[in-house]
Amino acid sequence: MNKFTIAGSPHIHGDESTKKIMVGVVIALVPAMLVGVYYFGVDAIRVLLLAIIASLFFEWLIQKYLIKGTVTIMDGSALVTGILLAMNVPSNLPGWMVVVGALVAIGMAKMSFGGLGKNIFNPALVARVFLLVSFPVQMTSWPKPAPITDGLADVITGPTPLGIVKEGLGNGQTMSQLASELPSYTRDMVGNIGGSLGEVSVIAILLGGIYLLWKKIITWHIPVSILVTVGVFSGLMWGSNPEYYADPVFHLLTGGLMLGAIFMATDMVTSPMTKSGQIIFGFGVGLLTILIRLWGAYPEGVSFAILIMNAVVPLINKGFKPKRFGAKSGVPIKAKSL
Repeated sequence: MNKFTIAGSPHIHGDESTKKIMVGVVIALVPAMLVGVYYFGVDAIRVLLLAIIASLFFEWLIQKYLIKGTVTIMDGSALVTGILLAMNVPSNLPGWMVVVGALVAIGMAKMSFGGLGKNIFNPALVARVFLLVSFPVQMTSWPKPAPITDGLADVITGPTPLGIVKEGLGNGQTMSQLASELPSYTRDMVGNIGGSLGEVSVIAILLGGIYLLWKKIITWHIPVSILVTVGVFSGLMWGSNPEYYADPVFHLLTGGLMLGAIFMATDMVTSPMTKSGQIIFGFGVGLLTILIRLWGAYPEGVSFAILIMNAVVPLINKGFKPKRFGAKSGVPIKAKSL
């Protein structure tokens, strides 16, 4: 007797696989990882290895002994989660906190929903926000960059550009008065600034983004809509009062915006399915980011913005449904009576 396997749609065959996509993402992250290691040295390597090993271990442990299902650590998804977690924390974060973050990312944000493809929120960002809320001092003690070519040196911490602006404006200073404390846009581009391990070099992140676009792992819709929205709204505020609001170039080049727009918000599982839905999603992320940066309690808002919009994705997918196979645009499929 022949048996037929019934699976959910769409029924399309291609040469893409989860492992192939994840390898592509890892390759795209290499430039940013190298820049992070160059500026933060051994600590950067320590955080990367801890986050990766812990993420792989917790996924194996949960699948092997709790869920008792197929172990999928070789598909690369846990590896990517570990790398992204490391790139979203300071390089001087205590090791045990990195391990806790990996447990939250894999155990709470991913496996509790059923594993890859079923999680609602980006696992690495859930871990980052958990660590930020639980350990605010350690998560906001940013080491100043010290090129590895300078040799070993004592770790000196300092504020990020966004932190300088947030604190300065809150103390009644103006952008003109803060200008001397801020790094040049050239330093923002190459990565010679304080911040999370993976967000310091805009050039490195853009190189990874170009690779992802070339390999068609992501499309332009989410990153461009996020960056355009941030640029437009920050530009409007800057134009209304340049002494109290930073210019749009500052907002685009600093903080985790580029990393979030290219690597976090584009997560296939937690972003909308259609192109129009992705643009709406990106607009929401960009708008929330600016609202939090300008008027929220934190100087950075990208992580919160992406997680909030992750929660809205089911609603966006409902409003912007993909075209059904076999249906003409605008013509509903009618069932025929037998």
